[in-house]
Amino acid sequence: MKFSKYISYFFHPINFPIIGALLYFIFVPEFIFKPQEYMMLLVIFIGTYIFPLFLTYLLKRFEMIKTYHMVTIEERKFPTLLFIGISYIIGNWLYKSTIVDLLALFYFGYGLCLIFSYILLHLKYKISLHTAAISGLIGFLICFSHYYKINLIIILAVLFIIGGVISSTRLKLKAHQLNEISLGFIFGLVSQFIVYYIYIYMM
Repeated sequence: MKFSKYISYFFHPINFPIIGALLYFIFVPEFIFKPQEYMMLLVIFIGTYIFPLFLTYLLKRFEMIKTYHMVTIEERKFPTLLFIGISYIIGNWLYKSTIVDLLALFYFGYGLCLIFSYILLHLKYKISLHTAAISGLIGFLICFSHYYKINLIIILAVLFIIGGVISSTRLKLKAHQLNEISLGFIFGLVSQFIVYYIYIYMM
């Protein structure tokens, strides 16, 4: 049980936006000035990690959520809207930079997944954001490798294994049912593909 909790904390959804950015800058074949790269990583880290943590603290402080885990459907609604906004702001900022517009798709994809999640919350259904986060990263890297013609099969294989471990731990902790975990994985993956398709074929 302790191992499952450790995995859930270590691979918390809030960690994946910065992980995706780091992987992007590690593997992107285009030259990017290091000062620009560090500045972007800093803004992404503050915007997707520090700021959400502060917002979550305020929500808990003003009793808008009972726990930081946000286990109930009602507790998830307002934070989900906040995270949709954050994803769009970060994505729009990166896209307008014209330097890393492909990285912007990663955050637009997460935002789209969160929109799907928010709609389902109003239908009294919650998906696993843990599996949505890992599958979103997998989906982005698949699109990334297709765009730049880079072989990331080993990275993707490792991430699929991690996704399986995350899914197992969420089931073991009884945080979600199997269908909620499966839908989270599907929505996370498909959202990235939708955004990438729009970028490639409709823009």
